[in-house]
Amino acid sequence: MPAITVDDVLVLPRLPELAESTSYRPVRRVTTAPSGYEGEGFPVRRAFAGVPMTELDPFIHLDQMGEVDYAPGEPKGTPWHPHRGFETVTYMIDGIMDHQDSQGGGGTITDGDTQWMTAGRGLLHIEAPPEHLVMSGGLFHGLQLWVNLPRVAKMNPPRYQDIRGRESALLTTPDGGALIRVIAGEVAGHRGPGSTHTPITIAHVTLQPGAELSLPWRPDFNALVYVLAGRGTVGTDRRPVHLGQLAVHGPGDALRITADARQDANTPALELYIMGGQPIREPVAHYGPFVMNTRAELIQAVEDYQAGRLGVVPAERVPHSGGEGDRP
Repeated sequence: MPAITVDDVLVLPRLPELAESTSYRPVRRVTTAPSGYEGEGFPVRRAFAGVPMTELDPFIHLDQMGEVDYAPGEPKGTPWHPHRGFETVTYMIDGIMDHQDSQGGGGTITDGDTQWMTAGRGLLHIEAPPEHLVMSGGLFHGLQLWVNLPRVAKMNPPRYQDIRGRESALLTTPDGGALIRVIAGEVAGHRGPGSTHTPITIAHVTLQPGAELSLPWRPDFNALVYVLAGRGTVGTDRRPVHLGQLAVHGPGDALRITADARQDANTPALELYIMGGQPIREPVAHYGPFVMNTRAELIQAVEDYQAGRLGVVPAERVPHSGGEGDRP
């Protein structure tokens, strides 16, 4: 699980020591993601399954894609499909993924990169491994998070943010036991590169065996901790968590997470994807790739898609690129 790493975390900025009076967030629930398949048949874990929307707001959906080691000819992606009314945040941990949309946007993301696509009023979109990866096979592992848009932004023009892994803010704990990559929002004054419509924070944390993380968290945000790999505990009551589980936290000022002292041989550390945001608190009407406020808006989205108003597949589109993309 390479993502972005450093040779010596002790050179990084450190989280502050939290006061004894800090209010640590309790754990409301721990859920286990069911497995399924997406797109052309790649395996996913549905991380938010079984969690009430009110506890997820402003987030809608999270898929862990893989981790899978493909043989030659096996890598898969998605066919062309529409989006309207929300944002997709695709975080690539291992492997390579090409993106393209009906407006000519897109690019290539690989280890530690994030593609932030604001669908807004709508577009068509495809995600596929490059041709050379289809031919060779290889490790594939990533995440796709759906972030809701407030009513006033749902029909904004689409836009992209290509966030390279090296742009993430990197910091560690006072004892150097964790590597924290801030992708969006802010952690203890360290801001990630992602620009958001609704205030949110997203971070990928690697916690070494036996290490503890006391993470300050905005009290007006919700707090969701998803386990990408490894085993540990969450909350002051040390609720056990492992790969594929989501811990939903209640109110408070900080999160407490501890990695088990012994991890599996193929999982040297506890890997976490931590999300939180300011709830939008608007009605949500969700149907497939459309996230609107009302049923009437969903019907309009489907009609617009069927009429071609969300765009058309570019005539020059080939099934797979060479995987080079537009990398700044």
